[in-house]
Amino acid sequence: MDEAARKTTLRMIPYGLFVVTARSGDEVAAGTINWLTQASFQPPLVALGLKADSGTLARVRQSGQFAVNVLGSGQKDMAFAFFKPTRAEGGRLNGYAFEDGSTGAPLLLDAPAWFECRLTDVVDRGDHHIVVGEVIDAGVRRESPPLTLSEVGVFYGG
Repeated sequence: MDEAARKTTLRMIPYGLFVVTARSGDEVAAGTINWLTQASFQPPLVALGLKADSGTLARVRQSGQFAVNVLGSGQKDMAFAFFKPTRAEGGRLNGYAFEDGSTGAPLLLDAPAWFECRLTDVVDRGDHHIVVGEVIDAGVRRESPPLTLSEVGVFYGG
């Protein structure tokens, strides 16, 4: 395989940026990702890639649920804040206010939209594992075009 062609071709897939959050007991994790897609209408399923060694994947596995905070255009700083390890202090995650969702996963108040999922499957293969979740709750705070990798000028987000 031509590695340069593979890299260029895969980078042509359009991606948004999202912050995945999960809570297991007192442990909270949050991380920016870009590998996410809707996978089914009935039941409503999403599939996402999470780093195999990430705290976010560990919390998702432990709790059996997670939230996806959809970032809007112009929220580059927010996306980059969650490329760093999770800090929960003073009712904020990495400096951003949140509320607990119905699953207990943090919902970022600045994110224009969110949805919560019940974990249904994990495919343990590769440096990222594929997580499948059934959407069990959702909300829209305001409409916004999505934040994309091309807008922020990076090729990978999490």
